[in-house]
Amino acid sequence: MSIAKPTTYEQAMPPLAIGIALFAFFCFSVLDASAKWLVTGGQAVLFVVWVRFAIQAVVLFTVYRGWSNRRLWSMQRPALQILRGLLLPSMTAFNFLALQYLQLAETVSVLLASPIVVAALAGPMLGEWAGPRRWAAILVGFVGVLIVLRPGTAVFDWPSVYILTAMIAYSVYLILTRKLAAVETPESLIFYSCLFGVVAFAPFAVDQAMMPARPSDWIAFVLAGFAGMIGHMALIRASALADASKITPFIYSQMVWMTLIGFLLFADIPDGWTITGMLVVVASGLYLMARERELARRGRLAARSASEKVP
Repeated sequence: MSIAKPTTYEQAMPPLAIGIALFAFFCFSVLDASAKWLVTGGQAVLFVVWVRFAIQAVVLFTVYRGWSNRRLWSMQRPALQILRGLLLPSMTAFNFLALQYLQLAETVSVLLASPIVVAALAGPMLGEWAGPRRWAAILVGFVGVLIVLRPGTAVFDWPSVYILTAMIAYSVYLILTRKLAAVETPESLIFYSCLFGVVAFAPFAVDQAMMPARPSDWIAFVLAGFAGMIGHMALIRASALADASKITPFIYSQMVWMTLIGFLLFADIPDGWTITGMLVVVASGLYLMARERELARRGRLAARSASEKVP
């Protein structure tokens, strides 16, 4: 009788981490669906953005005991923290602007090209230059985005520009997160990414604030505020249980959630072009993640081999 070899931590991903990661990306889908419900129902985009981050800021301040927790207020790189803290709410605003006109499946297809853009920007911004194979995958990913948005046709309009801007802002946000993760506390990174948005969008929110007209709007506002925060906290928890390289591929589960929620709430059905573009973006992103994971594995093996040779 053969005995199965024990699986190492590096080979296996805990089922709990998988479940938490899937839940996190479901929360992000609920956030976008709630925002679409509100902005298509007459609520001002910037007011919805402000409420979303204001609720998160208050809850995080309470949960992390902001009145006495120095880690929450710590800033080693203030300029980059401020820039990063403004990028996420800006990305959210452009995303919500696009959601007034585009299907959930269309917006998420473009936003999930962010890892592809990160791979392209990692060279000049982080010194992590992509090789020929990764550049090929990056170009394929951009083709997928073009298939979804179809520039040069009647489909491509200002909403397409909004979601492209949101995707670029989110990509730079991810780059800065990687850059700051080594020097800033996790508490400050998640707190400042909403606090600066609250401050920056407050004047617009006051000017455009409107009492919800439908009972469902109250529920949507609460979901918009809590779903994003819970999603981020769940993602942090999942990352503590498993390597980030193992968590990241589950981000594409959002395409399933968004398509399903879009159909149930808004009767949206993606057309053939959108589905084709989604599949191209997913294939490109998964290849990039697999390639980066393989290169990281080779780097660890090389470092281990070098250390073993040291007398």
